[in-house]
Order: sequence, then C-alpha cells, then structure tokens
Amino acid sequence: MRAHEAGALHGNDAAPTWLPYPADVNMLIPGLWSSTTRRDADGAVEIGGVGVHRLAQEVGTPAFVLDEDDFRARARSFRDAFAEAFRPHAGADVYYAGKAFLCGAVARWVDEDGLGLDVCTGGELAVALRAGFPPERIALHGNNKSDAEIRRALTAGVGRLVIDSLEEIDQVESLAAELGVTASVMLRVTTGVEAHTHEFIATAHEDQKFGLSLSGDVALEGVRRVLAAPHLDLAGLHSHIGSQIFDTGGFEVAARRVLDLVAQVRDELGHRIEQLDLGGGFGVMYNTQHTPATPEALASGIAAIVEKQCHELELEVPHVSFEPGRAIAGPSTQTLYSVGSVKDVRLGGPHHRVYVSVDGGMSDNIRTALYDADYSCLLTGRVSDAAPEVVRVVGKHCESGDIVVKDEYLPADVRRGDLVSVPVTGAYCYSLASNYNHVPRPPVVSVKDGEIRTLIRRETEEDLLGLDLG
Repeated sequence: MRAHEAGALHGNDAAPTWLPYPADVNMLIPGLWSSTTRRDADGAVEIGGVGVHRLAQEVGTPAFVLDEDDFRARARSFRDAFAEAFRPHAGADVYYAGKAFLCGAVARWVDEDGLGLDVCTGGELAVALRAGFPPERIALHGNNKSDAEIRRALTAGVGRLVIDSLEEIDQVESLAAELGVTASVMLRVTTGVEAHTHEFIATAHEDQKFGLSLSGDVALEGVRRVLAAPHLDLAGLHSHIGSQIFDTGGFEVAARRVLDLVAQVRDELGHRIEQLDLGGGFGVMYNTQHTPATPEALASGIAAIVEKQCHELELEVPHVSFEPGRAIAGPSTQTLYSVGSVKDVRLGGPHHRVYVSVDGGMSDNIRTALYDADYSCLLTGRVSDAAPEVVRVVGKHCESGDIVVKDEYLPADVRRGDLVSVPVTGAYCYSLASNYNHVPRPPVVSVKDGEIRTLIRRETEEDLLGLDLG
C-alpha cells in the first residue's frame, strides 16, 4: 500500500481546520444529537428519558441507541414536506430507504407513519413482509436480482420493481408470465450526474453498475421493451444521483435529463410516463462542517425544479417519489461505548497522539475506514472540568485502520471505564456491521419515555460458534 492503513493523518497530531476548539467540551452540539438527547442533573447524557449508565448496565456496550420519537418525527417530516410541496400537482410519496437500517420494528413504524418502504435484497424484503408491511407500498431495487427474489416480490404483490438492466426486463417478464401476473415496474436510468456534499458533476459518470444509460438511447430502448412486454406495466422512471447531498443543485441537472426522456417517450412512442422517482441521498450533520437542508427546503427546492423543467418541456408534472434513508435513520441513533485503554503516543519532538480505545470499532462502524468518514464523539457518562484535548477514538480490532473517530476534542482526563457516545450512527453502521475478529455484533435498542426496548439483540459467541460446522 502506498498509504498507511490508518490514513493520511497518521502521525499528525494537529486538529483539522474544520474542527473548532470547543468553548465547552461537554456541550451537546445542536444538530448532532437526536431530539430527546440531553444531560441530566448529574451531567450524564440521557436519550428518550433513559440515562447512559442505565443503558450500559442493562444492555451493555457497545450498543446502538435509537431515539424512537426522533426517528418517527423525521420520517413524518419528510412525508409531509414533499406531500405539501407537490400538492398542487399529482402529489408525492416518500419511501424509507431500508438499506440505511431495517428491522421489524422500524418497518412497522414506517408503515404506521404512512411512508412506503424501499428494499434492495431478498433479505430486506423478508424483514418487511414478516413485519406485515403492506406489499403494495414496497419498492424492490437491486442491480442483480435473483429469480427467487423477483418471484417472491411478484407473489407477495410488491408495488413496484425497479428494473436495472435490459436483461432484467426479459427476466421479470418471464417470471411474471410464469406466475400469471402483471408486474408494475420502474426503469432506473443513469443521468450522468453524481452529487456528493455540495458538488455535482454532469459528465463522465456513466461508468457505474446501476441503471440504463441515457446516452446511446439505451434507456429509451428499455422503455420500448417494457411497453412491448405483455406482463409488464411501466409505472415510471427512477433516478438516483448520489448521497450525503446538502442542496438541490444536482437534482436540477438530473431532473432535466430524466424529463427529457419523458418527453422523448411521449413524442416518439406516444406513451405518457406518469411517475418519477428522484431517489434520495439527502445529507446529515456528522460534525460541525456539515450543514444539511431541512426537509421543507429540499422539498420546495426540488418541486420548483421539476415544475420549471416540465413547463419548458410542455409536460404535466408527474407523481414523484423520494427515498430518504440516512436523513431519517442517521441522526436518530448514537453508539454508546465504554473506554478501555488511553494511550499517549510520542511521535518525536513536540508531536504526540492520544489514542482512546473503545470496546467496539470497525465491526460496528466500518464507514470511517471504508469511506474516510468523519464522526464526532462526546464524553457522555459525566461532565469534566479538564481542558479539551484532540484524541483519536479507535476500536479493539487487530487493524491499524480500526478508527472510529479520526479527530475529536475530549476532556484530557478521559479514562478507562468512561462512557462515550458517537452520534449519527443510525444509517449504515449496523447495516454494514461484521463479525471481524469474531466479535459479536452489538444490539440495537430503542428508547422512548424512559423505557428501553431491544429491537435487535446482542450477538453472542454461541451465535458465531453455531455457524461453524467444522
């Protein structure tokens, strides 16, 4: 490897420029923590009326702590914002993107709060169906769906399948014919737009595994084939441009390109496309350098874009749908850890690095290693009068790259046995969790009104050994 496994900051103890020196190292920074998170009279943090010491005692650490009220309020906020923004037209639906985090309880919350559910594998579909989620409000994604996955979706009556390739058109048609049903499908198109964190590029992004390219009339050919298939019903077009998006700039280019195809289908094939899914990818605040937009701002901004483009193309505004996942699940959850060793490593001269080791790591949050993601951290079991010091929070795995938080200010007296929390871990952390080094995965517990409810239990060594048949 050309770079050290621990990353580009290895051997550099200076705080990054975006990390401000804290006026109060004990402060819960607004936007980083779920809505019910606060400090109690003794200075310890509580979530949903449950203190971190009680959580550590009753469920252990590490643990994902999900604020139910916060999660559900975020889901309803997206539902209402997009419904209101597109009310003058054909309306809008919001599908929760289950890949962010999905379990039976979450599926039921999403159902009760009136959202659809987007799944992308047979396993996610199985969770949704076992939870009793209405299949007509489920969308099944995936770039390489198996016959078994498609057959299960069609048998269950899933509301729409998002077709990802020309080959899949024939696959779904064949299976629908076998079952004697008509499949409602959307075609995922690749717009050539990739949007990430305030930047979007409108060229050179055809090189990806998802969707049918708008260039070379591939997507138009897909529409033509679906319209000709006797057991397929074209519900609409789907586009997704990226993730951790903080504004609507990328949507402007993508929506224009998809709507150009809608107009082309009208003019050349005489077919009216009535639904458009513009995906999700809305960003969240992982630290103080992130400034996510509100659901209301996103909805009104995207509605204005779609209205303008449809007016210019002489199209009626279609029924639209969106798929927030991270923006609902992410900020609702924090990971509670116990501190183990605290090691001050001298690097020569005045330079040093303080490593704060916790009892989890890359098995419960791979995003720092995988995406170079930045997280925040807070001493949550107590308050401290000690001066702030830049530390690196690391896990217990046998990897130099096992970093949970690359840089954060914690009190200089942080010590073994302290409780610390990493916020905004509700999206993708459990979904990407592993048993690396044979470490059992943590539980996911929800908190609400002073009560703890286990959604996913902690794995045990017996669970791991039970799979080993050697």
